[in-house]
Amino acid sequence: MFFLEAGLVVVYALCLVFMLGFSLTQGQLAWLASRARLLPAPPTPAAWPLVAVQLPLYNEQNVVERLLDAAAALDYPADRLLIQVLDDSTDATVALAAARVAHYQAQGVNIRQVRRPTRQGYKAGALAHGLTETGAEFVAIFDADFLPAPDFLQRVIPYFTSPNIGMVQTRWGHLNEHASLLTRLQAFGLNAHFLVEQVGRQAGGHFFNFNGTGGVWRRACIEDAGGWHADTLTEDLDLSYRAQLRGWRFRYLPQVVAPAELPAHLGALQAQQHRWNKGAAETARKHLGRVWRTPDFAPATRLHATFHLLNSSVFAVILLMGLLSVPLVIVRANQPGFQLVFQLATGFVLTLVPLTGYYYVAWRRAGPQRGHWFGPTLLLFLALSMGLALHNARAVVQGWLRRASPFVRTPKLGTGDSGHGAAYRAGLAAPRPLGQSGLTLYFLVGLVADFYYHSYGLLPFHVLLVAGFGTLTGYAWHERRARAATSGLAT
Repeated sequence: MFFLEAGLVVVYALCLVFMLGFSLTQGQLAWLASRARLLPAPPTPAAWPLVAVQLPLYNEQNVVERLLDAAAALDYPADRLLIQVLDDSTDATVALAAARVAHYQAQGVNIRQVRRPTRQGYKAGALAHGLTETGAEFVAIFDADFLPAPDFLQRVIPYFTSPNIGMVQTRWGHLNEHASLLTRLQAFGLNAHFLVEQVGRQAGGHFFNFNGTGGVWRRACIEDAGGWHADTLTEDLDLSYRAQLRGWRFRYLPQVVAPAELPAHLGALQAQQHRWNKGAAETARKHLGRVWRTPDFAPATRLHATFHLLNSSVFAVILLMGLLSVPLVIVRANQPGFQLVFQLATGFVLTLVPLTGYYYVAWRRAGPQRGHWFGPTLLLFLALSMGLALHNARAVVQGWLRRASPFVRTPKLGTGDSGHGAAYRAGLAAPRPLGQSGLTLYFLVGLVADFYYHSYGLLPFHVLLVAGFGTLTGYAWHERRARAATSGLAT
């Protein structure tokens, strides 16, 4: 029994070391971002290059028309612009897109609806297929829920100031940030990524990634890096690392914002999170060794790349720490010899210090928060992140174990009354609340044990776990009831 208890302590301590390392690297990115300055605006090119705007679609009837309207409104020389509607849809999106394409073609816009016989390769396959139908030097990519401003290309293309700049990424905005608590917390986390992490990585000369949309690629960079691959669910992160390992440089423009829609329901958020986290684990398995074997990068850059690629694994570590934390409270009470170790274990709170700085810098940079205080928002965000740990950890394990799964798109509702609410809900996977409910009860037991044994070092951790899993349990049951009601009305 003693060796089992000692093993639990050692595993927990190793998890804590990983979390502390992750937190410290995020804290350094916040420091780099706070000192960074915007890249100076380059001059307008003497001749605008040929640009293909690629719009990958799959069953996006709620948002397809506004997307095509925004693309057609791009202010760029008409003879230097091609808009490709890469439409793999199987529903009413096909007809809606065809009608909109015909409308703009009649007005002289160079826009085409590209249909493939199969959905092979999912989004990566669609993007690769689109390249075969254009000789454009640059490729701008927008997902279905994005609304680029008319001057987007005129602001971004000039930043390709040298032939070795392969990609320019812009910041995501949020069309429906204030729709609910769920969207506000997503915006809080994404703002940290776009206002701190990407800025800090650029300032430090570290690897950073194309975010899948809202950016422009040099075609030569895509081709030199091997093109789009469909062997991970994050084709954007994969290509980003392949390109930078080949020596291509990237640029990030936080001052250029591409507004987009945040997942409005838990089912949509979980679909997105599964794809992002499983794909990140797949990409880490694919490239982490190459990062350390390539001699061209400084140790600090390799370290940052390691935690960047292992970002999704944080959820698996948090879940493991949470599961271990409850029996460890009992071990602490029965094994006085572990007192020093348990004093170190309370260092979980210390891991929050650099992360707090990281999110605070982002919160300040995001501007007025319309009455939302930083402290409560941070705690709610941490609780939400911990509540997603079970779902995301499962995705991470699948990624590391090479378990195949399809590319499941994130359903888009549209910011207005689209009239397709039933179809939207039908595209959502039903949330599974049983696992979250069970973990809520499990961590409640941990809270009771904290007070029973007067062991308060893990109390903040248990409070956040109960709040996170409890909140998502409520969301899950609510959405299942709403889904059942919608199905009943449809019949």
